[in-house]
Amino acid sequence: MNVALWIAQGVLAVAFVVAGTMKLAQSHGKLAAQMGWPEDFSPGIVKVIGGLELLGGLGLILPSLTGLAPLLTPLAAVGLAAIQVGAVLVHQRRKETQMLIVNLVLIALLAFVAWGRFGEYPL
Repeated sequence: MNVALWIAQGVLAVAFVVAGTMKLAQSHGKLAAQMGWPEDFSPGIVKVIGGLELLGGLGLILPSLTGLAPLLTPLAAVGLAAIQVGAVLVHQRRKETQMLIVNLVLIALLAFVAWGRFGEYPL
């Protein structure tokens, strides 16, 4: 089970670090053209979401790898799951059903990491 948790943490960390970096590095107009949903939000809010995703992605791995404050790993998973719940609401309002599936899979994986790292498989 510990191996499955590490795999989930690694996959999620890469996904969120890439997504967060993209939101931080690209212009608001380019993001809106690529994804659509940023047009509903101010550039500042999109950057905040990107920063939270980047920090959360790092939080899924770094505390576990270093052994420093490993409680941050499941907390990062919970925080990222909350962001994804918000994303589900946005995509549902915009009728973007394909993205809903992606968000729900991410929530399930994040819940798995939080459950495992808070529960029987802490680091």
